[in-house]
Amino acid sequence: MEYKIFSLGSNDSLAQRISDKLELPLGKVKCRSFSDGEQQVQFLENLRGKSIFLVQSTNPPAENWVRLLLAIDAARGASAREITVVAPYFGYSRQDRKSRPREPISARVFATTLESLGATRFLTMDLHNDAIGGFFRKTIVDNLYARRDFIGHFREVFKEALDGDDLVVVSPDAGGVVRAQSYAKRLMRSADLAIIHKQREVPNQVASMKLIGDVKGKVALIVDDMADTCGTLARAAELLQENGAREVYAAATHGLLSGDALATIGNSPIKKLFITDTISTDRELGDKVEVVSVGETFGDAIDRIETGESLSALFQTDEDDEK
Repeated sequence: MEYKIFSLGSNDSLAQRISDKLELPLGKVKCRSFSDGEQQVQFLENLRGKSIFLVQSTNPPAENWVRLLLAIDAARGASAREITVVAPYFGYSRQDRKSRPREPISARVFATTLESLGATRFLTMDLHNDAIGGFFRKTIVDNLYARRDFIGHFREVFKEALDGDDLVVVSPDAGGVVRAQSYAKRLMRSADLAIIHKQREVPNQVASMKLIGDVKGKVALIVDDMADTCGTLARAAELLQENGAREVYAAATHGLLSGDALATIGNSPIKKLFITDTISTDRELGDKVEVVSVGETFGDAIDRIETGESLSALFQTDEDDEK
């Protein structure tokens, strides 16, 4: 079957890595902004009867979402056979529930909009909440995990600590325990885990933190799904250091790194922050940030979708015995 991959501009470097993995040139599409901010999308090649993949991370600004929605409509109007949205980062995923009266469930709004425009499949990575997949009724959702790419990298970076059984994985909150456990059991014999209990009063601000678990003399690795302003991450690192951690590292799939995040990380005890390229990394990130690409994983997923193979193998890592 013939298929095409198009980059809509929010993460061209990742789209190129996916293209290189598949040995398939990116399709031709024109995306531009008018002087008043309106977006225009035009595909420059025939889509009739083809399966197409639209690569677009939907982090701010809002134009990234608008371009994606317009591209889906244009592709459907051009008689594309199947339209797969490849959104490595799903913007608004943190607004997945109504926490106060008269609030929208924003993640659901965008899910239903994608579906109503004609998206056949939605391919993403590390959704903030797996339940977001339930907002889609007809569109097929495949949620990949950066764990597959991180684990192999960490086995090299933390080889000495792993050989000495000195690594401890840290969940930055109670909601991330399952994620932290999935890393710990794949990295370590003892699967040591620590949890930071935090009370948050307003978004991006934490009132208090307490550590559950022993990190004294250990190399601590905080694992989260995203790094935004990084204030909470820096405070967590300080707490670990106060409790005797020898070194503190952090890993987050989505490196939003908004506001003064880079300065916050630079001034924190964190030795290295590992992120992926689900959000464009074509910017100055500083010495403490290291990027692990997920281009091959997305390329593998697209290849499996087109050949009818199972994607379940992409959810595992080398040496996993789970099926």
